[in-house]
Amino acid sequence: MALYPYTLQPVDLNLTENEFRQAQQQIFDSNNQQLTKISPKAWAIVGVVVAIAILGIIFIHNYSTIIFWLMLVGVVVFLLARTLGLKWYVKKEFEKQMASQTMPDEVKKMKIGIQQHGLVMSLPAPNAPKPPKGFNQPLIRSAGQQQAIIKWDSVTNWQETPDYIIMMFEVQGQQGTQIVPKRLEKQKFPIETLRHHLQETVGVQGFNLNNKATDQYFPDPNVK
Repeated sequence: MALYPYTLQPVDLNLTENEFRQAQQQIFDSNNQQLTKISPKAWAIVGVVVAIAILGIIFIHNYSTIIFWLMLVGVVVFLLARTLGLKWYVKKEFEKQMASQTMPDEVKKMKIGIQQHGLVMSLPAPNAPKPPKGFNQPLIRSAGQQQAIIKWDSVTNWQETPDYIIMMFEVQGQQGTQIVPKRLEKQKFPIETLRHHLQETVGVQGFNLNNKATDQYFPDPNVK
């Protein structure tokens, strides 16, 4: 008996446009927090500047201390720009690019499942749309379906949000991204098995937002 459960048959993904955008928003919110986070090195520099400014204001007499006041003002401006200002700018750019993003048609008809060797992705075979980038070739056709397997060692990055698990993969030089809503657990899709294989094969969560595959679903707000 397998330690983790697997799917007997792929289940309907039924990803909606709202979920497609919500997944992107959750990934953006997670990475935006890291983007606006001030590094320890920057905090150390700020601390030194503030200390010099305060000491100058206290101990220097008979000379103008305006330079030290300007140093303090500069620190305040830097902190506001680095946090609130950058956060506002990045969110604005993200929303602009989100407006131009559409969910691929093939995702609406997709079914997914989990086997020990990888994630199963299935589409109707008759007049099936072109499968997303990264599908293993050739496709396996049976019972009116065409299937592909994304092997666990083909997954390059993954990240979990409150409602989704998003994974990036690369097969034969082609890159792609798959969104898996956690609501599928109600359809007996084993989310814990998916999480286990991703942790075991890929390890630590996290996306490189400069990766071209990520841009397909999660555009980098810093790149115009």
